[in-house]
Amino acid sequence: MTERRAVLVTGAARGIGRAIAARLELDGLQVLACDLEPEGGWDGIPGLPHAADLATREGNRSAVDAALQRFGRLDAVVANAGLQHVAPVAEFDEDRWDQLLAVLLTSPFLLAKYAWPALRESGDGRFVAIASAHALAASPYKAAYVSAKHGVLGLVKTLALEGADDGITAVAVCPGYVRTPLVERQIADQARAHGLPEDRVLEEVILAPHAIKRLIEPEEVAGAVAYLLGPGGRAMTGAPLTMDLGWTAR
Repeated sequence: MTERRAVLVTGAARGIGRAIAARLELDGLQVLACDLEPEGGWDGIPGLPHAADLATREGNRSAVDAALQRFGRLDAVVANAGLQHVAPVAEFDEDRWDQLLAVLLTSPFLLAKYAWPALRESGDGRFVAIASAHALAASPYKAAYVSAKHGVLGLVKTLALEGADDGITAVAVCPGYVRTPLVERQIADQARAHGLPEDRVLEEVILAPHAIKRLIEPEEVAGAVAYLLGPGGRAMTGAPLTMDLGWTAR
C-alpha cells in the first residue's frame, strides 16, 4: 500500500486555507494545518494543527519541521497565509508594509527553502502559492499587497526552474476576490480610501474589475489546488493558474 502523501497548508484556520485543508484531507492526503493560534482553538479545523508566526524565520522553519516530524515526509507545500492593509502610499504605515512583505512574500520563500530537501526526496514535490489576481494587475491603496503578490509570481517561476530536474513543480494560484474574512474586513478601509459609503464598496470597488460580478467561493480555490496536487497538475509549473472571473482579460 502506498503511503499517503503529506502536505503543509499555511493560513489554514479560516477562509481559503481552511477550505484547502478540508479538500485535501477529503482527497486522502495527510495535512498539517498551520496558522497563528485561532481565537476559538483548533476545534473543527481540518488537518493536524500547528501554531506558528509566519512573519518570522523561526515560525516558517517550525512549520516545515512539524510536518516532517508528524508524517516523516513532505510532498507538497501550500503557502496561503495572508493579510491586507488598505491605505494611500503617502499614508501607508511602514511597519504594516514590513509585516505584509514578511507574510506574503518572505514566508513562501522560507517555506520553499526549508522544505526543498523533502520535496526533492519526494520525487514529485509540489509547491503552490496562493497569490492573487494582484500578482498580475494592480489596484490603488494596496502597495504592499500588490508588490508582494507580484513577487510571489516571480518566486514561483524561479522555483519551477530550479526544481525541474528534481521533479518539483511550482504554481501560483491567482484568484480574484474570494468570499473570505480578509475581503470582508477590507470594506470599511476601502470605503474610507475611496470616499464611499460601505454599502457601495462591494459593487463599486471589490467587484468592479470582475467581468462576472460575484465573489469566488473558497471551495473553488480549494478545487484548483487539489487539481494542482493531483495527477492532472504534473504539467503545470512556473506559471499562474488564473481564476479571476475575467479581471485580467481587460
